[in-house]
Amino acid sequence: MLDLKLLRDHPEYVHQALRNRRATVDLDGILNLDRQRRQLETRRGSLQAESNSIGKKVGEIIRQGADPQGSEVAALRQRGVDLKAEIAQLEQQERQLEEQIQLQLLTLPNLPLPIVPIGQDESENREIRCWGDELKPTHSVLPHDEIAEKWGLLDFGRAVKVAQSRFVAMIGAGAALERALIAMMLDRHIEAGYTEVIPPFLVNSAALQGTGQLPKFAEDSFRCAEDDLWLIPTAEVPLTNLYRDEVIPAEQLPLYFCAYTPCFRREAGSYGRDTKGLIRLHQFQKVEMVKVTHPDQSEVEHEKLVQDAEAILQMLELPYRVVELCTGDLGFSAARCFDLEVWFPSQNQYREISSCSNCWDFQARRANLRCKETGQKGTQFVHTLNGSGLAVGRSLAALLENHQLPDGSIRIPKALQPFLSPRFLSKDGILIPTP
Repeated sequence: MLDLKLLRDHPEYVHQALRNRRATVDLDGILNLDRQRRQLETRRGSLQAESNSIGKKVGEIIRQGADPQGSEVAALRQRGVDLKAEIAQLEQQERQLEEQIQLQLLTLPNLPLPIVPIGQDESENREIRCWGDELKPTHSVLPHDEIAEKWGLLDFGRAVKVAQSRFVAMIGAGAALERALIAMMLDRHIEAGYTEVIPPFLVNSAALQGTGQLPKFAEDSFRCAEDDLWLIPTAEVPLTNLYRDEVIPAEQLPLYFCAYTPCFRREAGSYGRDTKGLIRLHQFQKVEMVKVTHPDQSEVEHEKLVQDAEAILQMLELPYRVVELCTGDLGFSAARCFDLEVWFPSQNQYREISSCSNCWDFQARRANLRCKETGQKGTQFVHTLNGSGLAVGRSLAALLENHQLPDGSIRIPKALQPFLSPRFLSKDGILIPTP
């Protein structure tokens, strides 16, 4: 959530920053509501001061000899009653305006940091670096869904039978590969200092509001309406909300969390895109990293977060590149974001496999997540960061293509082999689909 004081004091800066993100918002409407609320607040303060003075005045004139039952005292007391009724009415109007302001603030995206390149869409994202160009296959390969079906690693047809389209059942070696990838990713992140969490896979509306999915993106999530619970779109939601409405001692920062969870997304607005394979499903597996940091450290921690995601791709020997997202391609809650894009030889292009975002204090304001320095008065909002480390299905898809040998067999990277049951692995590191 944006700071209302920033909108009030620097409206043109906020206007321009949101234009750079291609966001169409009614800032003037919010500021007008804020002015109305402050006028009511000023009026209420004046009436409250008058109400307080009446009580004192009644006592004074009675001490000076006025009849407690007389007309002068009665008139003052009636004025006090009238003031209390008007103050109560003003308080109700203020609450209504405050609710309107908060609802509108919740729909505003985060502001890009000044360092973020200005651009309209993903075509203007900036490539930062590439890794593993020499690892790209030089022979033709089958798309990951075709090779996976050939070896019996997955089954879309039976998954549709028990669910609907855009679901998949991983079978045998396919399930074992996903499990191995998850274990490898978690082990590496734990070694890097992250605390593993198994969070709830269902969260309440307050949690989704805290990280920015609600109210604007409700249509992209699956809801259990009777319980006010939602299937998580990413472990970012429960991990970031673990400390919601708390004040963390500053010396305990940064906090590092990682978690494996299934993720559930309706993929609203993606009709017709990536309908084949593991790229865009309603349910997919992901290992997520979340950091809660002191504001002074978030930029340094952002760089480390990207490196932690890159480490997994390097362990899997997958060619990838890092791109910085331009203002027009930033996610709703991100102030700055780096995407990791892995190479898919069958498509002759890079595809996103991780987004590493620094959300600055945007989510912390929504979740009321603060820190306090020892010996200092007051608190300040923390900064929150998140990144996939990695999307498991896309990692598996990239592995099946980039490590596909000319005869169609799949080589398993050395770093992954210890996590895969020996029954699925030949002595020379080749996947055995049907042991």
